[in-house]
Amino acid sequence: MSFLRWTPSLLGFPLGGWLAFQLLGPVRNPLSAAIAGVLAGAVIGAAQWLALRPAVSWRWILGSTIGMSAGSALAAVATGSSTSVAALATTGLIAGACVGLAQGLAFMRGWRVAALWTATVSPAWALGWAITANVIVDADHGYIAFGSSGAVVVTVITALVLRRILGKRNHPAASPAATAGIGHAAGNQL
Repeated sequence: MSFLRWTPSLLGFPLGGWLAFQLLGPVRNPLSAAIAGVLAGAVIGAAQWLALRPAVSWRWILGSTIGMSAGSALAAVATGSSTSVAALATTGLIAGACVGLAQGLAFMRGWRVAALWTATVSPAWALGWAITANVIVDADHGYIAFGSSGAVVVTVITALVLRRILGKRNHPAASPAATAGIGHAAGNQL
């Protein structure tokens, strides 16, 4: 998994957020957050799916959509749809946990991978919102997704973890026999 291949993820956040804002307006309550989350989550999920296929199925888009909708609504309840830096970071933490869990399950590689992905996406999204809140001057407009500045950081963090997740299954060097320098045939004889 190269960083270049993961760049659609970088584009998905501002594009999904912009599209949701243009079509639905600002996030002001849990209902508007849930609806905007559907649209932004679908765009983000589709962008990431393009980068990850064939390693993940269409379930990635579905999980991203559901996770973003539920997570954004929960975050709106928890923060009162506030746009302070702390509230936006909390929004990232909550929405990121929901999206991370749904996407982690879409990997279909077990609970450990799902937990790792959730533990990566949640704080990364909180950081993405904190960065965006300190860079853009109009965070109080009620956007559903962080902007490009936060997306750059989130994309780098998640790309590093994706290399670990996708590398374990796709590289024979991850097996104990290969790590010990023992060939496949020799490993079967031991």
